Amino acid sequence: MKIKKKILLVRNLKKTFTMHLLASLKVEALNGLSFELEEGDFGVLVGPSGVGKSTVLQCIFRTYKPTSGEILYLTREGQWVDLARCEERNVLELRREEISYVTQFLHCPPRVPAEFVVAAPCVLQGRPLDQAVWEAREMLRRLRVPEKLWKAYPMTFSGGERQRVNLARAFISKPKLLLMDEPTASLDAKAIESVVEVLEDMKKGNTTVLAVFHDKGPIEPLVTRVVPLVPKSPGEKSHEGLCPARSYGQGVWR
Repeated sequence: MKIKKKILLVRNLKKTFTMHLLASLKVEALNGLSFELEEGDFGVLVGPSGVGKSTVLQCIFRTYKPTSGEILYLTREGQWVDLARCEERNVLELRREEISYVTQFLHCPPRVPAEFVVAAPCVLQGRPLDQAVWEAREMLRRLRVPEKLWKAYPMTFSGGERQRVNLARAFISKPKLLLMDEPTASLDAKAIESVVEVLEDMKKGNTTVLAVFHDKGPIEPLVTRVVPLVPKSPGEKSHEGLCPARSYGQGVWR
């Protein structure tokens, strides 16, 4: 039996936002979150709206810089890197080679065909353009994006079509760590089915996933680890429904 190794250790993660337009009001989004993931885990962040699930993902991807705490990540080279503190150049290299992030909405240049949007991560990794485009088309096909749209601009697509391009771009780079924020919220049942099939293959290839899902049903069979986030205790002050979150232990998927 193969012993799985830990690849992500989040320890006492805290994130405080300063609202400069509101007299520098400080809003605590995360306060002392700790959890860990093993290689090949399919982890989900669960908790009520506003509790900080997206903030966790953005701290790991370093869209947000944590206020304090550690985010220790084991690279493909076997080196531990603290994503909370490492230099920006290291973050950019890891994004290019190892860590992918599916945002809630696709962000891409306005006049670039879908197949090139999806192929871009492969090109950045050094693959020839023709191979990258071929792989992009195969991934778009798997995710049920109609062939007639491959050379069209994603910004003209429907919300669901755009999100499938978003997913294809993240999947194609074969990441070691895949972060996803509500990736299937705008998809119909058939599209979700195709996404789950790709995720199953990635899981078999030992990609580690950490995600937030609006509908847990379709991905329930894949889940191996749950990270629950809870609001502040009653009586603790919060602002505009934004409240700190802390893990109360990793549990089973419910």
